Amino acid sequence: MKLHTADDFFEGIRSGHTVTLARAITLIESNNPEHFLLAEEILLKCIPYSGNSIRVGISGVPGAGKSSLIEVLGSKLTEKGKKVAVLAIDPSSERSKGSILGDKTRMEKLAADTNAFIRPSPTSGTLGGVALKTRETIVLCEAAGYEIIFVETVGVGQSEISVSSMVDFFLLLVLAGAGDELQGIKKGIMEIADAIAVTKADGDNVKPAIKAKAEYINALHLMPHPASGWIPKVTSCSAQTGEGVKELWKMIEQFVAFTKQNQWFEANRAGQNVYWMHEKVNAELKRRFYNNPQVQEKIKNLEQEVKEGKLSSFEAARLLMKQN
Repeated sequence: MKLHTADDFFEGIRSGHTVTLARAITLIESNNPEHFLLAEEILLKCIPYSGNSIRVGISGVPGAGKSSLIEVLGSKLTEKGKKVAVLAIDPSSERSKGSILGDKTRMEKLAADTNAFIRPSPTSGTLGGVALKTRETIVLCEAAGYEIIFVETVGVGQSEISVSSMVDFFLLLVLAGAGDELQGIKKGIMEIADAIAVTKADGDNVKPAIKAKAEYINALHLMPHPASGWIPKVTSCSAQTGEGVKELWKMIEQFVAFTKQNQWFEANRAGQNVYWMHEKVNAELKRRFYNNPQVQEKIKNLEQEVKEGKLSSFEAARLLMKQN
């Protein structure tokens, strides 16, 4: 399929051509100025056809079984005829800027499913563990007809809260039997969780999972009530046995029904759109600043002067801002 114009990309995306979707996402993620206008045009064409999915953010400490749970849950949904997209955000190395991008190998069964689309993306140092363009990628996937979108984020931390600005439901995965579980979870991440799932609740880990579940239920009682009106739930599940996975999805459906009934669902989406308007402005200002030929000409010299101690970082920044 030849792809020359935004219309070519748009037609391919709408017809469910996954290769075209993948290429469009690559354009969206690209930092090449030549790709920027085409990517924007594709995005604008897709926006009217977006918004019809359930967006689920999934976070948890490394080893909590995010990929395993998504594969089992995603497979159960595709078996019912649902189209599932997984946006798996991989950590980028701060030194090499490289990324593992291994989720397709971790989700072999789901990756081979014709009703599923898995897109690993590097964070590229983006605060919040979410790739800078994930929001736009969600729009493209929705325009391609994906009804359920999972955003798998990197680990757990205060900055992970940013994922809540692009999903409808936020699921926090935790492990039992790994020491003092509650010590490792920051208050901020628990405050935005719509549900907590104790994973790997199988074999010898069943009793520790029951204990951990009770501890998290007690911990959630201390949290402020969310504006959605939904009372966050705690559950347990096992990707290995499938125990609790069906119930977990039922809980997500209950959340969607509840928040649509009290009109929080649409109000939250509207608020997210405003937030992302400002994020887009900030990103565009930064892009234009660093693409300014005067800035590019001066920045190397200023960096060297800062390294040599001839200028403070504040003075250098002020001089750079004068170039724009």
